[in-house]
Amino acid sequence: MGANTSQVSNLSGNPNLKALVGTESISENDPFWNQLISFTFISPTSSGDSKLLEEAVIPLAKIFIENNPRTGNFGALVRIFLGRTKELKISTECQDQLFIWQAHNALFMIRCLLKVFIREMSEEELHQQFSYQERVPGFCGETGLEDLLEELLSNLVHLIVEVPLLDITYSILFEAVTTLLVFFSYQLFHKDILRDGLIYQHIMKGRCLCLTSRLVKTLLYNFIRQEKCPPPATHFFEPKSEGGLLYGLASGVASGLWSVFTLGAAGSRAGVDQDHDPLPLSNQSLLLLLVLANLTDGPDWPNPYRQAITCFRNTQDTSSLPVEQPHMFQINFNSLYTALCEQQRSDQATLLLYTLLHQNANMRTYILSRTDMDNLVLPILEILYHVEERNSHHVYMALIILLILTEDDAFNRSIHEVVLKNISWYTERSLTEISLGSLLILVVIRTIQFNMTRTRDKYLHTNCLAALANMSAQFRCLHQYAAQRIISLFALLSKKHNKVLEQATQSLRGRQGDSTALPDYAQDLNVIEEVIRMMLEIINSCLCNSLHHNPNLVYALLYKRELFEQFRTHPSFQDIMQNLDTVIGFFSQRLEQAGSDLSVERVQEVIMKGAQALPKDRLKKFPELKFKYVEEDQPEDFFIPYVWSLVFNSGVGLHWSAHGIELFSMDSG
Repeated sequence: MGANTSQVSNLSGNPNLKALVGTESISENDPFWNQLISFTFISPTSSGDSKLLEEAVIPLAKIFIENNPRTGNFGALVRIFLGRTKELKISTECQDQLFIWQAHNALFMIRCLLKVFIREMSEEELHQQFSYQERVPGFCGETGLEDLLEELLSNLVHLIVEVPLLDITYSILFEAVTTLLVFFSYQLFHKDILRDGLIYQHIMKGRCLCLTSRLVKTLLYNFIRQEKCPPPATHFFEPKSEGGLLYGLASGVASGLWSVFTLGAAGSRAGVDQDHDPLPLSNQSLLLLLVLANLTDGPDWPNPYRQAITCFRNTQDTSSLPVEQPHMFQINFNSLYTALCEQQRSDQATLLLYTLLHQNANMRTYILSRTDMDNLVLPILEILYHVEERNSHHVYMALIILLILTEDDAFNRSIHEVVLKNISWYTERSLTEISLGSLLILVVIRTIQFNMTRTRDKYLHTNCLAALANMSAQFRCLHQYAAQRIISLFALLSKKHNKVLEQATQSLRGRQGDSTALPDYAQDLNVIEEVIRMMLEIINSCLCNSLHHNPNLVYALLYKRELFEQFRTHPSFQDIMQNLDTVIGFFSQRLEQAGSDLSVERVQEVIMKGAQALPKDRLKKFPELKFKYVEEDQPEDFFIPYVWSLVFNSGVGLHWSAHGIELFSMDSG
């Protein structure tokens, strides 16, 4: 970082930069521009280096804001870049690396300046910075000045979708994606959700609209490919003996700049080692995709990027559609599924999985048809298992994914058929062999218990219980430990119920004549009783539908039968307790008949035989437990701040000062 730091500290004194931001207009024909964009600079990817760069750029950008209305040099810089982009595809095919390097440098400068401009001015004022033109002879801009902002946006989208991802183009593609993210960063500085504006209009309705499906597809493929940044030697030309001065100069000039991504890495800044296997383009593409997908609908048009995400199909799907959907495209579902399985450590990959499961019926059907669901479910369970280390949003997304999956009966059956061995991250107990279904139950129950003792979040409880309820009718061959934990959770709830009941009674006795407000024990009691009712319904659902498949649950129920005594006559639970009473009474009688001092093995044998003998009509039928995830009204109020907190924390090479961020509180970022 030493070299980086010294270069950053020299920026303010750089004569070319001083000329760019100064008071003199510079003609686009001036050799100055070629010199300006032929610099060597190690572009930062770590947070610390990005902060140093930002601090060095801010004073220069502020001078530029003052002088640009008279010089038009910013517009000239943009036009220089636009001129280069017209030849980028040809340059790539011809391996013209010097040309690509200069285009990258111009875009890198534009992005750094834009980032400060956006913080300092409104969109209208930003538009004016693009509109000023130099007031000297020799002006040769071909682009209509009023369209320069849209021209840049359109060119960035074209660049991303048309320039192939190769070693020599990696960095300019990364820069194009990053610059689009910067354009949208106005949202960070507004508490309210932005539903309109110049940039929004250009991206949603302008010339970019026709490239919607290609942009979404390209960003998805960037995520799928997980390309590491190539090492400097592979994407800069070596001097060739016959290459003459140009190649020799280029390799010397460029070698420093293009080691850009070897110093830093992608991923969240907390808890992720940034120095290994950096995937900056993959990470940044995913962040941009999430930003685009969560833009709000217009007053009379839907978000085209969300439409594209909602309707894309598998490349293997050759069936014809009755009605052609707007922005439809095809992508390899197997590759996308594999990438999703591998990347669930990050919030943004989990959010993408949620988005696809919830909004794209084709992808949901495909995921549920996979025979290797454990590859996807295990990383989700690991997120929940480490709930203490994860932010609440990541935990919510993981839970909702489980809830959506458990809406499918075939999923609920199949997870009990997948046998896992030695789950290394589950450390509370050695699980040498357990079904995926039993492990899922264990992790969800652990999440409920954590929530009861720490966060006490009703929304978390509701989703956990809904997932268990959806699965309950298909519980099969529950692991002994999973069965124990179901009953242990009920014991914990029972204990909590009694404690709150006692507190309420004592409070009423001790405060006669005291007019100060009482703690709302009635509400606490109501919440606990709702959860107890749900747990009883889950146990009942399993007993009614698959008792003979779950001897371990019957064993655990009998072992702790005294827990249920107090709820037999409780008006809230009488109906649901009838079946539990029947099961407990039936098996208790058979155990008595089998004699005293029975071994565990003998008790299990009696239960197995009894399960076959219990007449099904002895158990009262209840409606099937089924819960479906429904997104809240105005989901953007949750998702847009969440997505931007991910950009703020995980954007590669992007640093924003916390001062002035309005969209979310910094502890949620």
